[in-house]
Amino acid sequence: MPATLTAPAPTAAPARGEERSDQQSPLARLSPEQLEQLGREFDAIHDEVFADLGERDARYIRRTIGLHRQLVLGARLLLLRSPRQSMWLLGTSALSIAKILENMEIGHNVMHGQWDWMNDPDINSRTWDWDTASPAEAWRHSHNYEHHTFANIRGKDRDLGYEIMRIDPHQRWHPVYLLQPFYNLVLMAFFEWGVALHDLNFDAIKSGEKPKRQALEELKAIGGKARRQIVKDYLAFPALSALVSGRRAFRATLAADFTANVVRNVWAHSIIFCGHFPDQTYTFSQDEVAQETRGGWYVRQLLGAANIEGGALFHFLSGNLGFQVEHHLFPDMPSSRYAEIAPRVRDVCRRYGLPYNTGPLRKQLGGVHRTIVRLAFPGGRPRPKPAHSPGYAEAGAADA
Repeated sequence: MPATLTAPAPTAAPARGEERSDQQSPLARLSPEQLEQLGREFDAIHDEVFADLGERDARYIRRTIGLHRQLVLGARLLLLRSPRQSMWLLGTSALSIAKILENMEIGHNVMHGQWDWMNDPDINSRTWDWDTASPAEAWRHSHNYEHHTFANIRGKDRDLGYEIMRIDPHQRWHPVYLLQPFYNLVLMAFFEWGVALHDLNFDAIKSGEKPKRQALEELKAIGGKARRQIVKDYLAFPALSALVSGRRAFRATLAADFTANVVRNVWAHSIIFCGHFPDQTYTFSQDEVAQETRGGWYVRQLLGAANIEGGALFHFLSGNLGFQVEHHLFPDMPSSRYAEIAPRVRDVCRRYGLPYNTGPLRKQLGGVHRTIVRLAFPGGRPRPKPAHSPGYAEAGAADA
């Protein structure tokens, strides 16, 4: 996390068809002194947690990886008898949960470097690869660096709409967006493939910023990873089932693997979109963050993210990304600690008059899909956003 960002070139005036919000970002209300103090408070939370990391945390991730492996083994044994409907349902359910767990709580978080402090050569961001189509190295660049450094900066964060959807009124409208409610459904089902292609950065290839040689190497890496995923899920395991239970088992296991991948993709798409694109989140022009300090970086991260309320099992299966605010503040912190620090983060927001964005899954998901449908058409304005945290006027104004 940089203390400052290199000042980018000033943004151009709004393009035709764009709208500007007349609501001031809470970031603009904080003085430099307040931002500096806020940065120190968030740094302190980060440092206190990392000073306390130990065997309890290491045991958590090792047990989670062990649980994932047991689920996969159980699912594969059940699917050896996949022509039987009961075995197919049980096996497909277990495999779906295993893929969700591996994608969300293990793969995403390990590759963020959350467990690098263990110095375990196997559970390490540089060596881990995950059960999805995107090559690990490409994902680490597009997600860990591009997205988390430039989160919600228009023109810098390519995860805003993933370059194919208009999810912010500041984006200039194009007729192709009329189709986004439909191709969003396709993206939900095949999200892992959309992420893999997103990592290529077609705009950089088209502009010449990314050399063709590099693009070809990255495309080759995606092709290699895709081949391994297809062979594993759609040839090798169906063939194993066929050896045990006959030809019908090949088709049944293939269908189970396809279903589990779609379930995992829809779940990941929903959690990620709810954490980034609901009504409460702010986006920022490059001018707004041209001289960004560490405190300003923290504020941008929490204003550009939204939490999803739920129980312990929900947070476990979402990779603790229901605490998206905490994740964006501390992307290298073990996700199992987010619930523990959430009350402290909320208190900082209250004292500085900053909104702490949170809501139930149905509200966040409903708002996201409403935005996707509304902004498929021309025009649109940013929806009303919380200006500060609840209780600030009564109890927090004097504290900040």
